[in-house]
Amino acid sequence: MGLNAQLLSLQQSYRSAGISWYIFNLLRHLPKVDAAFHFTAYHSDTDFQPQNGLAAQRSSLPARHPIARIAWEQSALPLWLKRQRVDLLHALAFVSPLVNRLPTVLTIYDLSFIRYPQLFRPFNRWYLGTFTRISARRADAVIAISESTRQDVIASFGVAPARVHTVYCGADEAFRPLPAADVAAFRAEKRLPERFIFRLGTIEPRKNVEGVIRAYAAWRQRDASAPLLVIAGGKGWYYRRVFQLVESLGLAPHIHFPGYVPQDELPLWYNAASVFVYPSHFEGFGLPVLEAMACGTPVVTSDVSSLPEVAGDAAVLVSPDDVSGLSYAMERIFTDAALAQSLREKGRRQAARFSWEKTAAETVTIYRQVLGGT
Repeated sequence: MGLNAQLLSLQQSYRSAGISWYIFNLLRHLPKVDAAFHFTAYHSDTDFQPQNGLAAQRSSLPARHPIARIAWEQSALPLWLKRQRVDLLHALAFVSPLVNRLPTVLTIYDLSFIRYPQLFRPFNRWYLGTFTRISARRADAVIAISESTRQDVIASFGVAPARVHTVYCGADEAFRPLPAADVAAFRAEKRLPERFIFRLGTIEPRKNVEGVIRAYAAWRQRDASAPLLVIAGGKGWYYRRVFQLVESLGLAPHIHFPGYVPQDELPLWYNAASVFVYPSHFEGFGLPVLEAMACGTPVVTSDVSSLPEVAGDAAVLVSPDDVSGLSYAMERIFTDAALAQSLREKGRRQAARFSWEKTAAETVTIYRQVLGGT
């Protein structure tokens, strides 16, 4: 099995989140669920060390440069696959080589470049829109990371429903309730208060950071003792608008921006928070919601796209455009101890339904179907 993992990044930066985290966990678990297959990951990350059952071929081209990565995927990768007599290619991020003649599985995370084209540079929008469409129509099977994304792929690209499979992401074992002493030490190290509201994710319009800030401002107008709001994440498209909004509302003393949070710190951030808020306008899956629930943190999230699939009945769902509803939802969970405890318990049960082992096992099942197995 050939696995195009060019977007894998183990750097301590925003590049290691999202798609890279999915790829990393799939590579980690695929050999464990089916030893009959020989897996080779094609990547360019100098820090990646393959585990037992996984071979690796590293490209010398820097994947962080899109043009270099695209050139490698469309020219060098097909030659490597042919030379090494690979039986099946899993293109792990939207696009497969146009000249590829192998049986192919394609993973699509979301169609934000179609739903929100204004948030992408013209070349990126054209490339993803054109090449993902071609790749999806040619693939033997498409993996969508939520039913919401699956329906988008079917509707937008005209792919036969039988060829598009929903395979959910998982929560790493590190995301769990941690000892109180460890959490208290973390709060002290980061100079965090005993209770605060936490929001995580790239700071960009699609993530609705401005909606969180406006909702928080409304809460503070009702109650000047509202807790600190922590907005964590790397800077994305149009991030300056967020900081300008904070200044214009006079909220700078009450909102903390720690920047990008390293993966190994995330469980502590979730555990330390009183409420996790994630009212995104659009998500392919919404991994932070799952991780927060796995840690036992009460969650407020959106009632759109894939987020209800992840949250189930274990979170408070609001429209991402309802600033007032979001404001009252955060306040209610923060002040209602019984509701918060109920959400903690439901969240952990809901999160237990998702695992990377299950993701890998369902992915291997699709490989076997494509290759004509059972």
